Amino acid sequence: MIVKLSLLFIVLISAVTTSYLYRRNEKLNKKFKNLTDYLGDVNTIADSVRYGNLAVRADNNTPEETARLTDSLNRMIETLNDREQMIHEYQIELTKKNNFLATLINSLSDGIIVCDENFVIIETNAHFRSWIKDEKAVKRKVSDFIKQNDDKPVSEWNNDDIILKNKKDLYFKATTKTVEAKNHQAKYMIVITNYTDQKEIETLKEDFVATLTHDLKVPVIAESNMLEFFLSGKFGEINDTQKEALKSMKSSNKELLELVQTVLDTYKVKDGEISLNFEKVDVLPLIDEIKAEMDSIAQKSNNKIVLHGKADFSINVDYMQIKRVLKNLISNAILYGRPDTNIDITVKQKNGHSYIYVKDYGKGIAKEDVGKVFNKFYSANKKFRKIGTGLGLYLSKKIVDAHGGDLTVKSKEGEWSEFCITL
Repeated sequence: MIVKLSLLFIVLISAVTTSYLYRRNEKLNKKFKNLTDYLGDVNTIADSVRYGNLAVRADNNTPEETARLTDSLNRMIETLNDREQMIHEYQIELTKKNNFLATLINSLSDGIIVCDENFVIIETNAHFRSWIKDEKAVKRKVSDFIKQNDDKPVSEWNNDDIILKNKKDLYFKATTKTVEAKNHQAKYMIVITNYTDQKEIETLKEDFVATLTHDLKVPVIAESNMLEFFLSGKFGEINDTQKEALKSMKSSNKELLELVQTVLDTYKVKDGEISLNFEKVDVLPLIDEIKAEMDSIAQKSNNKIVLHGKADFSINVDYMQIKRVLKNLISNAILYGRPDTNIDITVKQKNGHSYIYVKDYGKGIAKEDVGKVFNKFYSANKKFRKIGTGLGLYLSKKIVDAHGGDLTVKSKEGEWSEFCITL
């Protein structure tokens, strides 16, 4: 009996357990199916977002187990939507700025080229394209369109003369600017200016001045001859007062004639017409002759011209032209040197070169002006309210260059200036 009851109890326990496990498995299968369906929905939403549909949202009516994930997913999509809206607004603003910048650049009268570190053209403006007749320039080399007389690198162009392809009858200058790039690759912007009109005006002006100066030379020479006749007594005796006045006039006339000749020679140099008659010249007699001519001028400001070094060597030069250069340098030294100071002339030879230095102790030259002193029409006289053409050093430089030499300057503002002729 007991055995039968035990067997019945076991059978009942087994039946109850089997029933519980079946119901439990059925519930798990349902949950698993719901989870699989939910993950499928999430995958569909992810694909929609990936292809740009940010209006899609996950259903909030989900089981408690997935509610937090649903909420996070929806908030993420909303954030992406906000970011996309901001990016869209930024793009609109950037497009407006780019269009404005493009309009501004295309309205410039200068030509603009933007190129990479290898000087391959990236972009050009409308004015440059008009010069090359809209020929395609992008992805081509700058050198395909622009030539320069010397071998100066494109990156170093600074208001340098250039020749534009098919525009050889026009005059252009170019300046290159480095453009900062975030990718650390150098980019350059080349600004090209057409100065043909200014060049033509300058040529007309120079031709007028050259013609006027040439015509002026004749009466100045005639005046000089007439003054000489008066001083020699050919028109009768003159008293001492009259003689001093005539000498003063003759001195002024000589300065005027030298000025006229300087202007004329400047235009000859410009046109390449300067001619040199080379000869062997002893340095010491040359310096002595110039010193004798300039001493009287130096004495007016109590300056003293002093020679340093052994001048016992010869140089192969055009005597009159090199004498002209030295007189101009000494004249400037007297003009800008302080009274009661020396004008030092130092001569020497070294390593097959001859050097002649002219040094004064006066106003000096400002650091920013040192590179300009040999420019045409540059003159420190304007700064110090003195008369001058600004052609003396320009012409001197050209004369020394024509000799195959060099004329350089060093200076300390307020203390001294030193010019050096190297032959």
